This record gives sequence, C-alpha cells and structure tokens, in this order.
Amino acid sequence: MKKVPKVIAVAGKGGVGKTTVGGLLVRYLVEEVNDGPVLAVDVDPNSNFNEVLGVAVKNTIGEARELLKKDVPAGMTKDVWFEYKVHEAIVEQKGFDLLVMGRPEGPGCYCAANAVAKQSIDALKANYAYVVADNEAGMEHMNRLVTQDVDALYVVSDPTQRGLATAARIHQLIGELKLRIGNAYTIVNRIDAKNAPFLEGIAAEKGIALAGTIRNDEALLSNEMEGKTIFDLSRESLALADAYRIFDATVKKNG
Repeated sequence: MKKVPKVIAVAGKGGVGKTTVGGLLVRYLVEEVNDGPVLAVDVDPNSNFNEVLGVAVKNTIGEARELLKKDVPAGMTKDVWFEYKVHEAIVEQKGFDLLVMGRPEGPGCYCAANAVAKQSIDALKANYAYVVADNEAGMEHMNRLVTQDVDALYVVSDPTQRGLATAARIHQLIGELKLRIGNAYTIVNRIDAKNAPFLEGIAAEKGIALAGTIRNDEALLSNEMEGKTIFDLSRESLALADAYRIFDATVKKNG
C-alpha cells in the first residue's frame, strides 16, 4: 500500500533563517528518514531555497504561468501544456527534487502565482513521500490561504520579542482562517544558550509552546559565507544537531 505523502511548510518573518531551517529539514528527511523521495518547493517569490540546497534552476512555475497567457502548442489543452511545463521545471537531485515558484512578471499581487504553486504541489505530491514548502516571509501567504492542507507547519522566529510576536500572530491566524494544518510548531533560531530561558518565558507569556531552539552557529555562518550548501555542513554543527533533535521529535510524530 502506497504511503500518503506528508506536506510540511516553513514560515516566519523575514531574516529569521526560515529558508536555512527548511534546508536542514530537507537534509534531515534525505539522510535520517530516507523514507522515499522528497519534493522541495520554493514558494517564496524572492527565491533562494535552491542556493541553500545547492541546486541550479533554469525554469520556474512562475515563468510557466506567464507562458500560459500566450498561445499553447496546437493539439494541447492549456492544462496539459501547463502540467508539462511544471514537470519541466522540476530539478532532480539525489534524494530530493526542487520546484521553484519564481517571480511573476510585473508588479502587483502574487495571489495568482501562489494559487498556481498550490495547484502544482497538489498535482505532484502523490509522487513523493514528503513535500517541504519554503513559504514567503511574513503572513501574507496565510491571508491568501496558501499555507493550508499541510501536516506540519514550522514557524521560525529569531531570538527577539518581535519575532515571537509574529510567530504568535501566525498561530492565531491558523485558527482565524481555519487552515487545515495538522500540527504547528515554533522554533527559535540563532539563539545564545544563555538567553534560552528568558525567551522561553516570553514565548510562554504569548501562549507559544516551543518545539525547540537552534543555537547560533559560526560553522553555519561560515558555510553560508563560503557559498556552500546545507549538505556541506559538518555533522558537528550545533545548528544541525539542534535542528535534527527538533525534527526527531516532530517529524516522526506526524508519521
């Protein structure tokens, strides 16, 4: 019997290391779970998930959507042609594939492009054991109901009161918008161990139960400065160890 795919999303305000946490999650699923292929989806118009994962991208589904406005090849419906272009945009790697939404042409709302992203995920997820979606920063995607029908949502915060306030608001929106999310977890990233008890107290005051914290890690910073991928990060990395500990307790909980 084929296993039902699990969809996991990562959210948070800008600059908190959301995409890096998403990359650590993809590595964890590939190395530690190894339960089938993983589809990494970059839903952020400011795409850099591919850089974290070390993947060169040529085509995006945003570009496919723009092409859809033009004439499609003779003998093909728009739906069939678009599905072909989405599959063409998938970049295959060892243990995982990557699909990038990309930035739509011109200024304005990303609503239509995000709807296309969700449509693409729904069409492809049956081919994978896990889907990891790196969402755009902030809360707009929550208001547009892009982050829904997911088994687990990781809300990433930096070690600040403002970051935790954003995390609390995202949790609040889940209930207000009646999003279909199995479990939502908050992670405080780039934390100094000495500040952990203080921030845990602030989180508790805001009604947030932390899934865990990820320590500030010079090895991770050096890795990023040198243009290396998340797969190049040493197994001795503090951030890697902390992230894996969180995923051990939460990914397995979601099956």
